[in-house]
Amino acid sequence: MALSLLLALLTAAIVGSFLGDILGGGYGLRVALYAALLVYAVVGAVVLFARVAQHETEALSARRVGRWFFSLWLWPLLLASAARKSDG
Repeated sequence: MALSLLLALLTAAIVGSFLGDILGGGYGLRVALYAALLVYAVVGAVVLFARVAQHETEALSARRVGRWFFSLWLWPLLLASAARKSDG
């Protein structure tokens, strides 16, 4: 999971810089975007670790790292599906 988080943080830096340039902002905007993406990814890592880490039994593979990476960005969907399962 740590490798996926590292990849997510690098992605946040690249996307934050790219969006800052597109939006025509300066350094401050790029930093703000990166910080927001960074917080989002770290919160995602905490949520994923709390929800599924104890159930992971597979060996480390590129597929597993990729699944964790995408899950770090899509964690609100994980929470929403867990809430639906508990409701019904």
